[in-house]
Amino acid sequence: MFFFKKSLDLPTPEQALPGRAQPIPTAARHFVNGNALKGPYPEGFETAIFALGCFWGAERKFWQTPGVYVTAVGYINGITPNPTYEETCTGLTGHTEAVLVVYDPAKVSYEQLLKLFWESHDPTQGMRQGNDVGTTYRSGIYLTSPKQRAPAERSKAAYDGALKAKGFPAITTEIVDAPTFYFAEAHHQQYLAKNPNGYCGLGGTGVSCALGTGVNV
Repeated sequence: MFFFKKSLDLPTPEQALPGRAQPIPTAARHFVNGNALKGPYPEGFETAIFALGCFWGAERKFWQTPGVYVTAVGYINGITPNPTYEETCTGLTGHTEAVLVVYDPAKVSYEQLLKLFWESHDPTQGMRQGNDVGTTYRSGIYLTSPKQRAPAERSKAAYDGALKAKGFPAITTEIVDAPTFYFAEAHHQQYLAKNPNGYCGLGGTGVSCALGTGVNV
């Protein structure tokens, strides 16, 4: 989205922008399916949060997946409270661009979402994704419940082995308990549905990831 040179180092609390106490305005409903972005969500549905580069293209991958109820883009795992898009682009909030996925586990599993996550980007690139460079494009899995940790870690180990077998370096994806997810501004939500010819720098490695534990399915 932005191509000027950015720092590849996360800011310290002293360097981080101050932010604000109140959330920034966002859309009320999903542009594609009309479901409420912030809920309430149907009983029994679960949430997952992933970061895999520019959130415009990343979000589209998930809203097109059967069993996904609603998606939203936002900022996560930084320092600045309630950041704006312009602030995150400076690299001085510490956040990465992420996608919130609300899904029906009876129709799509967390493992299937992990497979889509791994195959939709190159998780070995550190603080970048393709031409998008900076800390805001780092890869991450943000756990919304304790039961997500084992499959996330297991899939990372398996995919790391598959990538190394093809000559890729080690995976740099961070896996942490989800801190606050800050919803991005309304015009970023479902951006590529509103702008079909908009920029999407997302690209995978071409290496497949098996559900849960292996490769080459």
